[in-house]
Amino acid sequence: MSEEKNCSCSTAPTLIFACSGAADVGAIADQAARRMTREAVGKMFCLAGIGGRISGIMKSTEASAAILAIDGCPINCARHCLEQAGFNHFTHIQLADLGMEKGKTPVSDENIAKAAAAGTEALRQYYQA
Repeated sequence: MSEEKNCSCSTAPTLIFACSGAADVGAIADQAARRMTREAVGKMFCLAGIGGRISGIMKSTEASAAILAIDGCPINCARHCLEQAGFNHFTHIQLADLGMEKGKTPVSDENIAKAAAAGTEALRQYYQA
């Protein structure tokens, strides 16, 4: 009996890396990435794996169709992690640009939705470029 195996590699994924820092805006960035994953905009991926240069995570990221970095504050940890690992072709949003200030922004459905919408729009523009 022969088994037919289907390739599951039809398209490269869109990966989302979020600041998941201790501040309120880090929590919003994290939850926005999770929402975008649930909405099939892309797939949240492990920023710590990039920082640790984990080979499988690095290879998957290299093979991605697009990368979005979501940073909670102007320190831009997610962006810097990707750049330090050699990734230079990605789109980036910073929640401070959306009026969210570290230590002063509630982790609410409204703010998570606002961040997810900005990330979705950034990816849309990235694909059009």
